[in-house]
Amino acid sequence: ENKPGLVKYAIVASTARRMGEPKTPPSISLRRFELSDVDDMMEWVSDADVSRYMTWETIPTREEALRHLRTTVFPHPWYRAICLDGRPIGFISVTPGAGADGCRAKVSCSLARRCWGQGIGPEAVRMMARVVFAEMPQLERLDALAAVENRGGQRTLEKGGFVRERVHRRFQILDGKVRDMVRYSFVRVDSKL
Repeated sequence: ENKPGLVKYAIVASTARRMGEPKTPPSISLRRFELSDVDDMMEWVSDADVSRYMTWETIPTREEALRHLRTTVFPHPWYRAICLDGRPIGFISVTPGAGADGCRAKVSCSLARRCWGQGIGPEAVRMMARVVFAEMPQLERLDALAAVENRGGQRTLEKGGFVRERVHRRFQILDGKVRDMVRYSFVRVDSKL
């Protein structure tokens, strides 16, 4: 079924391939959020281990999550649910620059903890890059930051096609701490989309 704003891509879990199991691969997709996603969204926005390296604070209640959807997610130019078999398990957002920065955009993403280490994040990052470069032809570069301590986030970006550029010392406050941040880029001309 084709819906506007829905991108699908199926992956096969490496475990199933190694073991030769006839397993149906999970379907990863990106789509716009809906108010009805709030309960699924609570799995990651209320988890302090997930929000530790994010610029947003943990969202403890359903009411606050609904407010976040209405005030932050819906007005955002490109904020998508990362879905596994149709259910949201995380988000990925792209914030285009303006003026002299109009050729680049900032990327942010997060997944529910139960989905870490399964290859879902890197695949969602690759899907995002394909879609965003097609939808926003003015973009030449995608930027992302990951805390030096956030090795999982760094691996997600690297496996998703981003290139590590540099470390910015004492660069951003996350979870109440000033952190060193690693800058990553995904440049259109270098990509193999």
